[in-house]
Amino acid sequence: MFVPRDIQTAARAVVVSLTIALTPAVALAQSDPLPSWNDTAPKAAIVEFVEKVSKEGSPDFVPEPERIAVFDNDGTLWVEHPMYVQLAFALDRVKAEAPSHPEWATTQPFQAVLEGDMKALAAAGEKGLVELIMATHAGMTVTQFQTIVTDWIANARDPRFKKPYTELVYQPMLELLAYLRANGFKTFIVSGGGVEFMRPWTEKVYGVPPEQVVGSSIKTKFAMKDGAPTLFRLPEVNFIDDKAGKPVGIQEHIGRKPIAAFGNSDGDLEMLQWTTLADGLQFGLIVHHTDAEREYAYDRKSEFGHLDLALDAAAINKWTIVDMKADWKQIFPGN
Repeated sequence: MFVPRDIQTAARAVVVSLTIALTPAVALAQSDPLPSWNDTAPKAAIVEFVEKVSKEGSPDFVPEPERIAVFDNDGTLWVEHPMYVQLAFALDRVKAEAPSHPEWATTQPFQAVLEGDMKALAAAGEKGLVELIMATHAGMTVTQFQTIVTDWIANARDPRFKKPYTELVYQPMLELLAYLRANGFKTFIVSGGGVEFMRPWTEKVYGVPPEQVVGSSIKTKFAMKDGAPTLFRLPEVNFIDDKAGKPVGIQEHIGRKPIAAFGNSDGDLEMLQWTTLADGLQFGLIVHHTDAEREYAYDRKSEFGHLDLALDAAAINKWTIVDMKADWKQIFPGN
């Protein structure tokens, strides 16, 4: 089709004008490493910290091997209400294994699980929880447990959002993980959750490989079985990576002191203290759950993700507090 030259010229001018007009906006969007964060104080604090420690010549410059960032998982990277995801896994495992254990029908805390009696289950306390974990997480090889976890995480659905738990990760924190890695940080998960429960899926979901996951564990025994080397999971607690256990786990597994720590509860208090109360520039951040509409709102009185002492310590130690409702444009990917 013939188009007069003057029309071609005019059209070209319009395209060039639009390109020039849109370029700054496009460049700005591409240059924003944290697009799901509102332009509030927490985002500014994160960017300022990263720029200071990663810019050569800066008085606060930190060599790449020392740029260690540690993240809690439950409530910091993904949803932890109405209960911890691993607890939901344990409850499902009790129900799946119940036919092989008829005695569970009249034995607490298993009876409470099978009858859906959450009040009785809560009354069983930490002792009851340990019993559930030992019964559902041990008595098998490491490989068998990994398969069970992988299958469950692929098929389980959150009761409120009706989505896989791996889709209920926090988009702003995914961006933060990527931003830190792009600036020479090595990112670790340091969680009270079971290390073997997390390792099968953390690399796919967070970009954190299994060797960079620190968590609670049960004892494991090496044995030759039918001529093949195996690791067998025993019904005995090995290490609890929570509260004061987190700095110990960091030292034993990572061997370097972090310069940035991210948590959301009192279980992360000691990890934040260990990371930030030292010489040099460090960064501590607490995710405060304040958005009941898009996620949940809870802190000092919550059974899961209890945030009390750490919230007070944040003000004293000048840790950054993220108000999920005010500081995040979106909570989950795709929302």
